[in-house]
Amino acid sequence: MNEIYLILVVVLFALAISDLIVGVSNDAVNFLNSALGSKAAPKWIIFGVASLGVVVGATFSSGMMEVARKGIFNPDMFVFSEIIIIFLAVMITDVILLDMFNTFGMPTSTTVSIVFELLGSAVAVSVVKIKRLGDESASVLGDYINSDKALLIITGILLSVVIAFTIGAIVQWITRVLFSFKYDKRFKYFGAIYGGIAIAAITYFMIIKGAKGASFMSEATVDYIKTNMITIMVASFVVWTTLLQLLRWLFKIDILKVIVLVGTFALAMAFAGNDLVNFIGVPLAGFESFKAWASSGAPADGFTMEILSGKVKTPTFMLLIAGLVMVVTLISSRKAQSVVKTSIDLSRQSEGSERFGSSALSRMLVRSSVRITELNHKFLPNRVTKAIENQFDPVSVNDNIAVADRPAFDKLRAASNLIVASILISIGTSLKLPLSTTYVTFMVAMGTSLADKAWGRESAVYRISGVFAVIGGWFLTALIAFSVSFIVAQLLIWGGFYAIFAMVAVALFVIIRTQVVFKKRSARDKEIDEDTIDQNINTAIVLEKCNKNTVKAIIATSKAYFLCFEGFFDNDRQQLKNALSEAEDFNQKAKKLKDTVYKNITKLQKDSVDTGHFYVQVVDYLREMAHSLYFIVSPVYTHFENKHKPFNEDQVKDFNEFATDLGEFFNHALHILKDEKFDQLDELIKKRGDLFVKLKKLEKSQIKRIKAKDVSTRNSMLYFKVITETKNLLLHLINVVKAQRDFIIETTEQTESEE
Repeated sequence: MNEIYLILVVVLFALAISDLIVGVSNDAVNFLNSALGSKAAPKWIIFGVASLGVVVGATFSSGMMEVARKGIFNPDMFVFSEIIIIFLAVMITDVILLDMFNTFGMPTSTTVSIVFELLGSAVAVSVVKIKRLGDESASVLGDYINSDKALLIITGILLSVVIAFTIGAIVQWITRVLFSFKYDKRFKYFGAIYGGIAIAAITYFMIIKGAKGASFMSEATVDYIKTNMITIMVASFVVWTTLLQLLRWLFKIDILKVIVLVGTFALAMAFAGNDLVNFIGVPLAGFESFKAWASSGAPADGFTMEILSGKVKTPTFMLLIAGLVMVVTLISSRKAQSVVKTSIDLSRQSEGSERFGSSALSRMLVRSSVRITELNHKFLPNRVTKAIENQFDPVSVNDNIAVADRPAFDKLRAASNLIVASILISIGTSLKLPLSTTYVTFMVAMGTSLADKAWGRESAVYRISGVFAVIGGWFLTALIAFSVSFIVAQLLIWGGFYAIFAMVAVALFVIIRTQVVFKKRSARDKEIDEDTIDQNINTAIVLEKCNKNTVKAIIATSKAYFLCFEGFFDNDRQQLKNALSEAEDFNQKAKKLKDTVYKNITKLQKDSVDTGHFYVQVVDYLREMAHSLYFIVSPVYTHFENKHKPFNEDQVKDFNEFATDLGEFFNHALHILKDEKFDQLDELIKKRGDLFVKLKKLEKSQIKRIKAKDVSTRNSMLYFKVITETKNLLLHLINVVKAQRDFIIETTEQTESEE
């Protein structure tokens, strides 16, 4: 029997490694978004500093392990066999849950997930145990579960969200009023003092979050730090202010860059020191339980777990191993970069393509804020209003820098993010409040974005919707973690060892499956970015890319159209799904092109080319083509999914004859665009006219079938819908070719005349 439980402990540690990987991918947003968003340093330096912080912080984790052993449930009420079930359910659920959030680029709290997973699995085991003992009283559950801890966590979520956002906005507003966006001149005189205050605050944060829990720190040292905290802080301020001023005089060092890198190190250290328990605390508790049970000689279902109520020092080497796994993941994980990108996109200063749509609540908040702003303008003197607004005038963007290389926001805001987050987490820790580093850092970043007017009239509704989506995901984390862990624990109890290995296999399958989904999404996003025209390129490349985009659009349209009807006629669901995916991808690309129209027109005008209206036409018609294609494929897929009657033989035959001519039309359009044979456009228009005649015949044939009652209502609705949208598709395709012809010819002529 010992061997079986030893295998289960090994499984726990294997799950812990997986959990470390998916957990770091999610929590990387906590300490990377400010440095990466502001481009404070090259990526290799940022990742190097963060990795060092993770390794240092990993050695500070030992004092934080209590939550995994006794924070949520009372271990003395459970026996060894039950404790192992609880821990296995927690780890299986955590791996699946965090990996799902990472796949969709949504940051969540690993602290909240682990707490509610422990709660869910412990409740499941407690319920079964109470029934076995024959006591049906629900009040008995309170003897097993520390429910006050869960309630405190929920309160901490609400407080951290509101307080972090509000304080972040206030501090950044004051900072911007003092320094403005053109802060270089003022930083010559006050930069060292600002840096001294900032790094002193971050130092306090590192001491509060690190030293007290360090596995190598003696109690005497910790007591000395507590007693002399004020002296340490004053000394830190004086030393850092002096050092930064000297470095600025001697080496012209950028003080804000130093603050951002120190803050990144501090938050990375805090993450490893605080959140490492979320990944390895449970397996370590399981290992301690196994050692105690194995040495006792008692049966697994008769050995109670009082040992978990005491304090246990975790070996430093185990913490360092976990830290190294985290570092490798941090550097190599593409999912981590995806989660960080969500945070940066929501807080970037510039406008552009928005990931989230608007919602009724976001629109209401924007309307309210506009009214409040208008009221402030009425009550405040014009001189005061104008002086404040001048401080918020953004610095002009350097067009010679590629869009991908431009910072999402400046280093002053990045420094504010790190300082405010550090102070708030330090205060929360000192007061023993259950704060989530993810929630605090994310909401501070959103608050500073609001204060910096990054959420302008053009983007506010989308950014606010995105913030609500992320916050909603946080609360769902608690609900999903509890529910799934409860169910998994129940399955493990009922199914025994077979269920344990089956659930581990399920977790492995989910990870592999989500990795496939993530790769597909990443490949699609990369392709969309490649098709998008960057603002810093020249007119010739704009022409070339625009032509490539129109060619790709027609190829995508042809592929999706024929995949759709081949799948529909052959009763092939997968082919229909592929067609719908192609249509959706084309729609996304067309939308991204539409979102970047303004920037590309600006580029053309800067090159003294006045043909931007033709480019606008090309993009508009591509968008309309995408809509028409989607309105063909989507109804066909829905009709098939709902198991409505398919087309009959006559309909299929008529449509296939039409499709043959349609394929020739698409090929001719591609030939004209690829080889720029625009003199053949009249011939293409004639072919479109012939296709219109054939579509009219298809309509008449369908009307005859309706009169003869050979087809159903839904069949007819779909048939006419396809015909109508196919007409629209053909109209927009010709317009795309015309607009592309005019864009190429007129732009080429203007460019040559300029030379």
